[in-house]
Amino acid sequence: MNPPATNHALLTVTDLVKHFPIRKGVFSRVSGAVRAVDGVSFSIPKGKTLSLVGESGSGKTTTGKMILRLIEPTSGAIRFDGIDVAALPKPELRALRRRMQFIFQDPYGSLNPRMTVYAVLAEALAAHNLAPRGKRRARVLELMDLVGLPPESADRYPNEFSGGQRQRIGIARALAVEPDLIVADEPVSALDVSIQAQILNLMEDLQDRLGLTYLFIGHDLSVVQHISDYVAVMYLGRIVEMGSAETVFQHPVHPYTKALLSAVPVPDPRGGKQRIILTGDVPSPINPPSGCFFHPRCPDRQNACTSTAQSLVEVGSEHCVACHVHAAPGSISSIG
Repeated sequence: MNPPATNHALLTVTDLVKHFPIRKGVFSRVSGAVRAVDGVSFSIPKGKTLSLVGESGSGKTTTGKMILRLIEPTSGAIRFDGIDVAALPKPELRALRRRMQFIFQDPYGSLNPRMTVYAVLAEALAAHNLAPRGKRRARVLELMDLVGLPPESADRYPNEFSGGQRQRIGIARALAVEPDLIVADEPVSALDVSIQAQILNLMEDLQDRLGLTYLFIGHDLSVVQHISDYVAVMYLGRIVEMGSAETVFQHPVHPYTKALLSAVPVPDPRGGKQRIILTGDVPSPINPPSGCFFHPRCPDRQNACTSTAQSLVEVGSEHCVACHVHAAPGSISSIG
């Protein structure tokens, strides 16, 4: 089920699955699989931001990389502006990737230390024939100005920049090919808090000016709340709750979402916020539990939770959840 939207959906993902085979023995026989992503579906309206949130290992980054086919999906459909991305041959995929770009988590590791800023940005222009050689420098300086970098730093190397400046270079590289969709994989998690705000404000400004669509991957819910139009909460490769950012943050329904939100620090510790402590560890994606994957840690579990997985169902306007307890008939009235 996808978040309702009146705008045109630029990206639609349906039943996306990625299982990494486990091979053992001399003949590398497949003995099992890591179920990294296990049937994810969502859509992103054009010009909007959908954030994937969840603990480490929930499948957020794998989902983002599959959308750009940096990782090949095991099954499922990916449609970008009506184009079946999963079925595209490599030559056509390369041309389409100009419209879909990735911002990496590590702003230093994603840049070649032997290349200047000019070389990094000009390489993208040359790869897609977007500017003749004589006009590339002017375009590079335009991109640097767009992300707030001084033009005189074009001939400097990545190690001469701060972390926030390096992430601005990464954003400029993504913008160089004039994309429609940007997958941002925790783009501010390696930065100081004050710098995080600057980068988030820059991304929002660029979205307004250029009409960009974002798939934002993160685990810091205060950051996610700031930038998102829609939020999808992932647990062990599945989406357990999805809806508008305002609804998910103000009226969470799934017990896992409630636990995540209860862990967000508040400015005044005397505010009376009750922390929800989950018991047990996250199950292994190699051998996940039957039924609802969250049931071994869920304080509200019922008998049905241990044997049957609940699919996403609507529980309100722009809000759906995968939970036997809260998706049962008559439970809609419990949403605040």
